[in-house]
Amino acid sequence: MPTSPPLILASTSRYRRELLERLRLPFEVVSPQVDETPLAGEAPAALALRLALAKAQAVAAQRPEAVVIGSDQVAELDGRPIGKPGTHERATAQLRLMRGRKVSFQTAVAVVQGDSGYSRVLLAPVAVRFRELTDAEIETYLRLEQPYDCAGSAKCETLGIALLEAIESDDPTALVGLPLIRTCQLLREAGLDPLQATQP
Repeated sequence: MPTSPPLILASTSRYRRELLERLRLPFEVVSPQVDETPLAGEAPAALALRLALAKAQAVAAQRPEAVVIGSDQVAELDGRPIGKPGTHERATAQLRLMRGRKVSFQTAVAVVQGDSGYSRVLLAPVAVRFRELTDAEIETYLRLEQPYDCAGSAKCETLGIALLEAIESDDPTALVGLPLIRTCQLLREAGLDPLQATQP
């Protein structure tokens, strides 16, 4: 019986690692070492697609025998990207700006295998409507969760869900950072079906 190719997640994000673990496939984690600076005038969706593919390609160049997953997420408000806040002050400003508004989270996933030449990237957009948050609610959330490494300060898999009125998506894990429905689609196309691969 042929063995499955190695699977690599080209990301150091613990959120993406935890999501990929749901598929019960053995995988490695490799940092992709990609410059994530947006290009001049680059739309958020285009940025997410470009970076997801670049991450997968960077690791696949080193490990051409492996199936490599790359992913990226860019929050978008009024057509402009909202990055990871990094600090409490920037997170406060982001959430004040987003309260009562609809924000798009453009999440892209790419799968690349160098040996076979397989390379594809898909977008999984998520529309999120934020509640009319008070300053006190924002402060409480930030002090408890410290979501400074999350795009748009929205850590929806924990207390951040209390910030929201609604989520619209056809791939529910996309908001956390790795759209698993599209990931499974790409893995199947690359010859690594989670429901048929040999389990550890």
